[in-house]
Amino acid sequence: MISRLKGILLEKTADKMVVDVTGVGYEVGISLITFYDLPEPGGPVSLYIHTHVREDTLSLFGFLKKEEKRLFEHLITVSKIGPRMALNILSRMPFDELKSAIRRSEVGRLTSLPGVGTKTAERLVLELRDKMGVEPAVETESTSLLSMDGVAGDAVSALMNLGYKRNEAEKAVTRACQDNSSDQKLEEMLKHSLKLLSPS
Repeated sequence: MISRLKGILLEKTADKMVVDVTGVGYEVGISLITFYDLPEPGGPVSLYIHTHVREDTLSLFGFLKKEEKRLFEHLITVSKIGPRMALNILSRMPFDELKSAIRRSEVGRLTSLPGVGTKTAERLVLELRDKMGVEPAVETESTSLLSMDGVAGDAVSALMNLGYKRNEAEKAVTRACQDNSSDQKLEEMLKHSLKLLSPS
């Protein structure tokens, strides 16, 4: 069973990638969250892998973050949700929002996801609610100093779509505003926030 892959990225599209590991090319299914964080072809990449075996088919699904892999593996335990559908769900809703919607039994919100009808949403809640952990702690004073609306709110939303947790995104955007000014353009604020989240 393959659990990790480390090699050179050969190709990438929105739903799959090819990794060269010592001369062998592995095709790996991915979500948009992983796609956006991948290097350009030719760059090194290290992935957490879920190996999916079904009858005579073996498929690999890759993730840059352990949390995304764990959530993916929870999703595919739910009846009627296969690996491809699980990737589509992860591509459309940030981790924290998805877990919160399941914890709070927000069936209406879950049905906005691609391919998720009312019955599937109800199964998600019923089967996964207890696996989603507790609600996040109340935000601290440092993160609440900045009102997360306007450009700051857009920056937080963009970071969450890339897979960062809400508290991580808010802290980075708050710091970006403190380092420069809250009057930045979205692109500048995102660039600064990403530097803070991924120090060299």
